[in-house]
Amino acid sequence: MNIFGLWAYDATTALAMAVEKVGATNTGFRKTSILGNSTDLETFGVSQSGPQLLQALLSTAFRGLSGDFHIVDGQLQSSAYKIVNVIGNGRKGVGFWTAEKGIVRELNSTNMTTTYSTSKSNLGAIIWPGDTTSPPKGWVIPTNRKKLRVGVPVKDGFSEFVKVTPNPNTNKTTVTGYCIDVFDAVMAALPYAVPYDYIPFATPDGKAAVVGDTTIIANRSQYADFTLPYTESGVSMIVPIKDKKRKNAWVFLKPLTWDLWVTSFCSFVFIGFVIWVLEHRINEDFRGPPSHQVGTIFWFSFSTMVFAHREKVVSNLARFVVIIWVFIVLILTQSYTASLTSMLTVQQLQPTVSDVNELIKKREYVGYQKGSFVPGLLKRMKNFDESKLKMYNSTEECHELLTEGSQNGGIAAAFDEIPYIKLLLGRYCSKYTMVGPIYKTDGFGFAFPIGSPLVPDVSRAILNVTEGDKMVEIEKAWFGEQSSCPDPNSLVSSNSLGVESFWGLFLIAGVASISALIIYTALFLYEHRHVLGPKTSIWKKTVEVARHFDQKDLSSHTFRKGELQDRNGINGMEASPNSNPPPTPSSFSLQASAFTNGPPNPSSFSNHTDQEQGTPSHEYGDPNPNGQTTQEIMPAIEFGNPNQDRPTASKSTDQNH
Repeated sequence: MNIFGLWAYDATTALAMAVEKVGATNTGFRKTSILGNSTDLETFGVSQSGPQLLQALLSTAFRGLSGDFHIVDGQLQSSAYKIVNVIGNGRKGVGFWTAEKGIVRELNSTNMTTTYSTSKSNLGAIIWPGDTTSPPKGWVIPTNRKKLRVGVPVKDGFSEFVKVTPNPNTNKTTVTGYCIDVFDAVMAALPYAVPYDYIPFATPDGKAAVVGDTTIIANRSQYADFTLPYTESGVSMIVPIKDKKRKNAWVFLKPLTWDLWVTSFCSFVFIGFVIWVLEHRINEDFRGPPSHQVGTIFWFSFSTMVFAHREKVVSNLARFVVIIWVFIVLILTQSYTASLTSMLTVQQLQPTVSDVNELIKKREYVGYQKGSFVPGLLKRMKNFDESKLKMYNSTEECHELLTEGSQNGGIAAAFDEIPYIKLLLGRYCSKYTMVGPIYKTDGFGFAFPIGSPLVPDVSRAILNVTEGDKMVEIEKAWFGEQSSCPDPNSLVSSNSLGVESFWGLFLIAGVASISALIIYTALFLYEHRHVLGPKTSIWKKTVEVARHFDQKDLSSHTFRKGELQDRNGINGMEASPNSNPPPTPSSFSLQASAFTNGPPNPSSFSNHTDQEQGTPSHEYGDPNPNGQTTQEIMPAIEFGNPNQDRPTASKSTDQNH
């Protein structure tokens, strides 16, 4: 009888036990309404004690032939299953499985967890075929019990990838390296066990597989099946880098581009011109001969670079322009200083060769690794002269050739695969860099005989290893931390500052200056609107406006203050003529000498008075509209004898008043 028969027997037993619990109190049946198209099953009656029988059946629990009988929520609960370990013709229990707890060691144990468990650790010790507790991985390939013979190439350099070390005492060899660790990790990731031995070789004859720094190329694929690559692919060029600090006499011009130099110069001149226009009529510092005024424009504007301008600006518009311009000059000078400091102090590393064609044009020597396919690649793609190719065996030898240079018997560049270049850069990261295009190859792979059934499985295992943390651990173990090397791209020379970095500042200065000019021009033309009469020509209007612009604005507070001080001084002298001490004879003789050639004229007194007051009368003429000299010039004449009569000229002057 099968399990279904046992379940049927237990169900019948449970029903009988439920009937016994209910008893025979009401054994009648209730007929249901039968339709014409009903089935025969509907002709059966419904027991009147059905609800009581159902409740009794749900509460029935016993141990039957199929296990524990217990109904929960209308469902028969599965009983525990015993897990047995079959050993030959015998068996041994190692645990149980229940619907509530999962895998447990023993039923009704105090150590049972409250959570559902599927861990194999809850089972007892399992004995596998061969009387071992280690689970087998699957079928063993090959089935003839011969181990896989894995060939390992013997080479002199680049021992980080493959290194064969013979032991003379035991007559055995030890194989180590990056490629060996990757192969071991890949074989361990296979779903079955593959025993293998490493066989060092000089020629790959009679080997079931080849492990090493073997590159997948089209020519080799004709003689072997390759797995998927496990390293980066490609061939590139490595060249020395040198510090190209600007040590010439014109390095101070390099922080700024030429367009920024020209823009800055024009801005300085323009700002100087704007300040001169705003200050010319009211500020003595911006007046004088034309050559002096032009020099003042350049001096004032360019002295703002070092904040050494000594001319004071008195108009509010000029002050507004100067404040904005000084702020812009501060930013410009600080940026220039920072850029120049960077160029003079920061290490500026650049490759000595930037293009493969440059090597061909200059007929430079280039290097390649011994036994590599790179020479054939260079001859096919770039038509390199074979006489310009030099061979090296290790990273140290490549470093020596690159250090000597092409002119001293070395090489100017080396072509190699990406894994070897990364190894060289890891050791000499501050001396070399990888430049130029990367010529595509398929990287390193494991070679098997054509048609080997291991190739697909090994390729899938390579994907699992390279995508996990195991590959990172292997690379760190053999190549070290690559992040400790500085990035050559971050050591390039500093770029010169251009207009695009400061156009916003120049725009602000231009808008502020032009706005100040527009406001000043509008006020000036409104003040002299009588000059712009409709009857005069445009040329005369322009000349008249220019003439008024060149004159002093005597209504300005700067000139009114000076004139008030001069008048107060003259009135004080007239009010107390004897307050000054008597002049000495020498002073009388010096001043009287002016009359030796004839009587003095009023203009001489006027000029003398103007010089005393510091107001040049030749620009604006006599302030008296009648052309007569006022009495204010009299205190300028001194006599040695106080009782001597004054000259006639003074009397005539008094009469004019």
